[in-house]
Amino acid sequence: MAEDVAQDFQPRNIIVTGGCGFIGSNFVRWVAANHPEVHVTVLDKLTYAGNPENIAGLPPEQVELVVGDICDADLLDRLVPGHDAIVHYAAESHNDNSILDPEPFVRTNVVGTVRYHHVSTDEVYGDLALDEPRRFRPDDPYKPSSPYSSTKASSDLLVRAWARTYGVRATISNCSNNYGPYQHVEKFIPRQITNIICGIRPKLYGTGENVRDWIHTEDHSRAVWDILTRGRIGETYLIGADGERSNIDVLRAILERMGQPADAFDWVRDRPGHDRRYAIDPTKLREELGWRPVHTDFGEGLDQTIAWYREHEDWWRPAKEATEAKYAKQGQ
Repeated sequence: MAEDVAQDFQPRNIIVTGGCGFIGSNFVRWVAANHPEVHVTVLDKLTYAGNPENIAGLPPEQVELVVGDICDADLLDRLVPGHDAIVHYAAESHNDNSILDPEPFVRTNVVGTVRYHHVSTDEVYGDLALDEPRRFRPDDPYKPSSPYSSTKASSDLLVRAWARTYGVRATISNCSNNYGPYQHVEKFIPRQITNIICGIRPKLYGTGENVRDWIHTEDHSRAVWDILTRGRIGETYLIGADGERSNIDVLRAILERMGQPADAFDWVRDRPGHDRRYAIDPTKLREELGWRPVHTDFGEGLDQTIAWYREHEDWWRPAKEATEAKYAKQGQ
């Protein structure tokens, strides 16, 4: 059950699962920069999206990397004691109940002692019509439309059940589409940017009319910290920055900023079951916790992101060729 008032909580030792991925690593970097008193243990399996270079250069006395699987109960039994919070970014959501397993691990190490925050996605709510005058709200029913969003919805429900049944001190956040540094080149914005840098024409799915609600990953990181430290136990908060834009508008903004004609891209076949529109209503987060996005100028945020990819070719080039080969095989 949710608590009536937000509880101030100041963690000192936290575990960040999936902390070498795009959004997780940006959170780790944000914590390291803004809360040097907090020790961060990054637990990451280092699958294709997990790159230890994403957290390279952070103080080793503050940020520690443990390479491992959240399904490894023995590892978690050894790792969790001594930590007072877990922030769960790892994307293989079928693993969620291993970190919230109702076996002795949970009873002895999590219930009543560890604060748990589960990072989820707006995709669990399905999609909205392009002309629908509403946005997703925390109490909207779940209507996932892809295997990924279905597993994320399942993981959210598991967290809610474990919070109610076992007293796990958990919160959930569902965020809109992130952009910024360290995002894998398979994703929409970095794919277009790196294609242009490589002299490859950008690619656009379907009609390009699909709308996403964009937020800079740094704003997402600040919101997660606010929820972790001041959010009400058992509550779900939606994180969005009023950044709705169609895919074609985003692509044309990138083309303009990189000195390309507005039509310098190729149309490719749409992805199966492509959701039409995502839109987040962050009213609850803003009113309860006072969070506001800082990166409100999308064009400026794009300029910063383009500059980062220009300056870090050594980070993304090793994955670029294989990524484009995969898309070519799919006709995309």
